[in-house]
Amino acid sequence: MTHQVHAFEPPERFVAGTVGPPGERTFFLQARGGGRLVSVALEKVQVSLLAEKLEELLSEAQRRFGVKLPEAAPVVLGDNEPLDTPVDEEFRVGTLGLAFDVDTATVVIEAIAVGEAEAEVGLSDADDDEVEIDEEPDEPDDDLDRLRVRLTPEATREFIERAKRVVNAGRPPCPLCGQPLDPAGHLCPRHNGYHR
Repeated sequence: MTHQVHAFEPPERFVAGTVGPPGERTFFLQARGGGRLVSVALEKVQVSLLAEKLEELLSEAQRRFGVKLPEAAPVVLGDNEPLDTPVDEEFRVGTLGLAFDVDTATVVIEAIAVGEAEAEVGLSDADDDEVEIDEEPDEPDDDLDRLRVRLTPEATREFIERAKRVVNAGRPPCPLCGQPLDPAGHLCPRHNGYHR
């Protein structure tokens, strides 16, 4: 079975973003470079977990290999632009893999299409000379489409900051129950289901 590998090493732009209003947002990872634009859909929790694990990976690379890490960029200086259009879903992500390549001092992120029998959130995959954060030891199916990007630590830090902003830009939480507040109202279980 043939599969496609969309490689951007490095991309001109690699960001997490959304399409749709709060409460109905679809999350995407989008890479642009060399006249190509690739968007892959994933879940909000995958974006959040990816940002968290990338921070862990950078910290581990700094501790083990002395990689100099950039400070977090102020929000006003970060990439706050929307996703490039058209946003055409290439595939839905099933597995996320990440690694640190010591030879080039770069972070490798791989988003692998969901397989027929799985829809997991895991971090795996690394070469021999790479640091690996492995939450799911099983190798993903080699026949699945994938998006691979290679980022500098600076670009990785920018991706992390934007991903956090995107995840936190949804509906505000109810101060009583913590569930998301809809613009049309909220059936709060703390008020026995009455609108607030």
